[in-house]
Amino acid sequence: MLLRHRGPRLESGPTQSAAGKTHLQPEKVAVLRWLSESRVEYVLVGAVATALRSDTSANGPVAIVPAPYGRNLDRLSRALTSAHARMRIDVGSADPEEPDTMPVKMNAEKLLRGPRWPLQCGVHKIDIEGRAPGLPRYQELLYEAHTIEIDPGLKVNVASPEDIEHYVHRRAAPPTEIRITRTTRTTNAS
Repeated sequence: MLLRHRGPRLESGPTQSAAGKTHLQPEKVAVLRWLSESRVEYVLVGAVATALRSDTSANGPVAIVPAPYGRNLDRLSRALTSAHARMRIDVGSADPEEPDTMPVKMNAEKLLRGPRWPLQCGVHKIDIEGRAPGLPRYQELLYEAHTIEIDPGLKVNVASPEDIEHYVHRRAAPPTEIRITRTTRTTNAS
């Protein structure tokens, strides 16, 4: 295989974080750099976005909302495939830091289908947020997003605090289902 056709590798290494961003774990910065080098367009939501915006103690996987057009989703699925992404299964895991995983082959079509894809690429956790009712779409997130420089040459679009809260709330409590049934009464005309 020619080297020019290989995608960027997902590795953790020393980082030179921008002033005020040194609290981010190197694994999180490695995922964001890998996404940038893979030319994936996204808006950052979730715990890492919270850590960049306000709460430096926030911890969790890198959660993104990718741009929903074909080429971008193809780049993302190729990057996930080259990084040997596996789906995290949090149920029944004895150690929350080492969840059970199962292999999954990603493509653009699958990325659009699911409401969320909890993935793991080696030690790196990444959640791909899909389309879910009641959550802002990519364009709405991007309109309100702030561009933050994490490392020299690494800028990310971080969702607004209100939009981040929508995703954190969704993760904390699954949506409840309310069913309304209608019965008809018949009256006897005597």
